[in-house]
Amino acid sequence: MLKPEVLRNKKDFSSLYNKGKSVGERCLVLIYRKNGLSYNRMAFLASKKVGGSVERNRARRLLKESFRTLDHPVKPGYDLLFIARRSIIRLKCADVKKSMEAALRKTNLMECKE
Repeated sequence: MLKPEVLRNKKDFSSLYNKGKSVGERCLVLIYRKNGLSYNRMAFLASKKVGGSVERNRARRLLKESFRTLDHPVKPGYDLLFIARRSIIRLKCADVKKSMEAALRKTNLMECKE
């Protein structure tokens, strides 16, 4: 992931939480919002509710790897925030990927290959 594609600023997170739309899935929550740019910016979060540092880091790694291996690209011009739920610590990468694809399909952000 390139540096401009990562959400870092408190202002961006605040606007995403306040004005963004959210979709829940089995092991993650997706919050998204148009950003007016030609590329997507994203962040992967796991709160202390997920577990200790080992579990939180594993949850973030699972989210990042699942996003990296998506079959269909995501439409450009959005801020995406993936938040891990506690149930993610028992899952494999393939299960997280299915959950992520389902969330992106619900939001209509996934481009269809024809």
